[in-house]
Amino acid sequence: MIESETAVRRQLSNTYRYLHDHGLTEQASGNISARCNDHILISPGGAGGPDICADAFVRIDLEGQVKCGGTPSSEILMHLAIYRAKSEAMAVVHTHSSACVGLACCRKPIPGFHYLIGSFGGVDIPCADYACFGSRALADNVVDSLENRYACLLANHGAIAWGRSLDQAVLFAHRIEILAEQYLAACQAGEPVLLTLAEFRDYWRTAKTLKYG
Repeated sequence: MIESETAVRRQLSNTYRYLHDHGLTEQASGNISARCNDHILISPGGAGGPDICADAFVRIDLEGQVKCGGTPSSEILMHLAIYRAKSEAMAVVHTHSSACVGLACCRKPIPGFHYLIGSFGGVDIPCADYACFGSRALADNVVDSLENRYACLLANHGAIAWGRSLDQAVLFAHRIEILAEQYLAACQAGEPVLLTLAEFRDYWRTAKTLKYG
């Protein structure tokens, strides 16, 4: 299906504001992108949520060459690596949300303490190994961690999620922050009890039947 670039740009602009308003990309600390036919539209470097406009998004090809617009986000390699690795990926959302950053600094995955962890594709949400932002090494680490997953933490950095639509990518980006907050709260209350693989399999069967999650 041929999508209107104008419509995709508008969706991205609205999404960036939503992420900013919900505290997921404060102080220009995140970036988003979406496929648009045979190109990618990505937020520009240093973009701020409240004032980003649809025309500000940069059109690039899958090799990272700018086709229209200014300077793309410094995390262009990470976005492109996901699109190349996952042909079904239609959008990518990278955030520096507080709870995710806190857990990412511990360099540990979010374990299966809640059944919604299973909505990301497995029994945990992994943490990609550290590498400098904007680097090819970070892009490679992220692709490795996203095998069979819709999102992961980035060690000492933040979180990233992808989706088969922009709405799904945003849902996962917001959900991982909510789960990170809940996991931290559970750890303060005691030692969280983790679900078993059998319990996750039951969740996946039920979610598929009910089209849930």
